[in-house]
Amino acid sequence: MTARDPNQLPATCLPTWETAELPEPKPLGWRNLSGFIGPGIVMCGIQIGGGEWLFGPAITAKYGGGLMWIATIAILGQVFYNIECGRYALATGEPVFTGFMRTRPGPTFWVSVALLFSMGAFIPALSTNAAVLIVSMYLGHPPGPENAFIINTTAYILLGLVVLPVLIGGKIYNMLQIVMTAKVFTVLGFCLIIGLFFVSSSGWLNVFSGFLKFGNVPTIDEQGSETVVNAFSHFFETGEWPIIALTNIALLGAFAGYAGGGGLSNSTYSNFVRDKGWGMGSQVGAIASAVGGRDVTLSHIGKVFVINEENLRRWKVWWKYIITDQAFIWAPGCFMGMALPALMSIEFSQFSPMFGVEGIPYAQPLIAADGIRNSPNLAAGTQQVLFLVALFVGLMVFLPSQMSIVEDFARRWTDIIWSGNRRVRENMKSHQVKYIFYSIVGFYVVWSFTSATVFLTFGDAPKLMVTFVANFNNIALGLTSFHILYINRTLLPKALQPKWYSQLGIVCCGLFYFGLASLVFYVKVIPLIFGS
Repeated sequence: MTARDPNQLPATCLPTWETAELPEPKPLGWRNLSGFIGPGIVMCGIQIGGGEWLFGPAITAKYGGGLMWIATIAILGQVFYNIECGRYALATGEPVFTGFMRTRPGPTFWVSVALLFSMGAFIPALSTNAAVLIVSMYLGHPPGPENAFIINTTAYILLGLVVLPVLIGGKIYNMLQIVMTAKVFTVLGFCLIIGLFFVSSSGWLNVFSGFLKFGNVPTIDEQGSETVVNAFSHFFETGEWPIIALTNIALLGAFAGYAGGGGLSNSTYSNFVRDKGWGMGSQVGAIASAVGGRDVTLSHIGKVFVINEENLRRWKVWWKYIITDQAFIWAPGCFMGMALPALMSIEFSQFSPMFGVEGIPYAQPLIAADGIRNSPNLAAGTQQVLFLVALFVGLMVFLPSQMSIVEDFARRWTDIIWSGNRRVRENMKSHQVKYIFYSIVGFYVVWSFTSATVFLTFGDAPKLMVTFVANFNNIALGLTSFHILYINRTLLPKALQPKWYSQLGIVCCGLFYFGLASLVFYVKVIPLIFGS
């Protein structure tokens, strides 16, 4: 296909794209910083949440930095995933889920699959953890079982409050960018200060060297305790592969699932590329907020451009936006977001009375903060101040992340309905998309209250929720990796399709996550089903 004429475009299960001009991108540089900063830092802000603040510290508290290499593979795999999501959005102005619906057997089937893959988003895990932190700030110490009522009540209140920011901003994306930028600088800034002034050099070496310790696995030593050995070194020394301890495989699966992004949240990168106005996204529009979004519109179907020398020159510049965004903002932010909270956990968790105690229902960040409160290396006044600041920073992690889960769920389903439903395409005008979005937000909030009630009946609710979500998300991320590769190889013209190394990268991402999900299912789920 050499021309972007509608008659030469591939037939799909949705109406054919319109043809429009590919805008001239501004050159990358400091003068265009505001036009460039956006999707990557928003994604980074969204994804400094469960993995970085919950499972990263939990893993390092248990195993040291020896298993951080799992995060390296997870983040690098997601870079290829995000890049391919961005490729589709740049070329068509559509999110990848619209691309999915263009493939056989059609929108109805893929809507059902999307509903199944969205199950993890129906569990409001992070607001429950945030409630524990707020109660801890009020009490001045971690809460006990007698505080369950106030924790649950606070969790319900937070579920209603987290949606307020998405009501304003013109484009919903604009407010999301403001909130997530503030979150990234606050969280990483605090952790960096803690790391520089209160963490030993050995702690730094332990965590950051762990990102390169490929092949380290948990095993059981002769005393029956878990330890970490390198599988390759063990094989060369003994001629046998070590027996991996699978008792905590669900925790490791959750760690990989939340490292970086995880699940369908990565696919939202394509939505942000569109709403930021990169590539053909500027020709399509964005989802308007309830307040200030009167002039913001969104096309039902994306637009593509004619393949010629001039447009290919512009495309290469737009493509640099995606690569630079991922390589210099998102990926480094994820590595730092994973490492810095782990530093705090390694240094201070050991001083908490809750450290190493089985059955503690609270997440590792609260244990690390409690370790600060009890640290013998800090003055009494400093202990309490840093304890409260650590809890506040935890809120800056959990609440915006829970808000982004609401926004992400509503955004994904808005785009699915907006483009995939024929009646909506025919009867709703381009400025009415916000009615669908806020209806879904309302439904999600009501459901969240119901879901929270179910999970809060379990004593270990906060950790149980996020562990389930993370491992379920691995299935979604693994399978959709292959579908994204398929639509970019079949729906995009040859000149815009991924090179062999990009194809290899996203295939490895899919194999890693789907393989990990299968292992967790085999070890943890099948015994529950068959009672063995």
